[in-house]
Amino acid sequence: MSKPETLTVTVSKHFRASAERVYDAWLKPESARQWLFATPDGEMVAYEIDARVGGGFRFTDRRDGKEWEHVGTYIELTRPHRIVFDFALPAIEPKPDRVTIEIEREGDGCKLTLTHVMDAKYADYFDQTVNGWTKMLAMMEPHI
Repeated sequence: MSKPETLTVTVSKHFRASAERVYDAWLKPESARQWLFATPDGEMVAYEIDARVGGGFRFTDRRDGKEWEHVGTYIELTRPHRIVFDFALPAIEPKPDRVTIEIEREGDGCKLTLTHVMDAKYADYFDQTVNGWTKMLAMMEPHI
């Protein structure tokens, strides 16, 4: 039996905000820079978003004197329900992962489900990836 080539991280969160507001928080630079790839002990030193299919994003966070660049290319943008992008940390791995954001109306707001498909060679980082996305979604809430 062969090993899987990819691993899938899935994280969900309910927001007390409309699907439109949650969707927009991913694509508006002034909102996204507050939480997307931001860390409590880091400083967001550069950010840009070109929110169109084929466009992309670039966020640079400085931590412990080192800059970490997070880059992506938008594959699908279907407002307000779905965002799909290829994502990479070039300093670690230039080959991108695929991230899918699905947003559905739920109760007094919406539910966001994030699915990150990553290379199986990073299995040791599975829990760290879950924790990272979970923390980012928590940081996102005040910026919706």
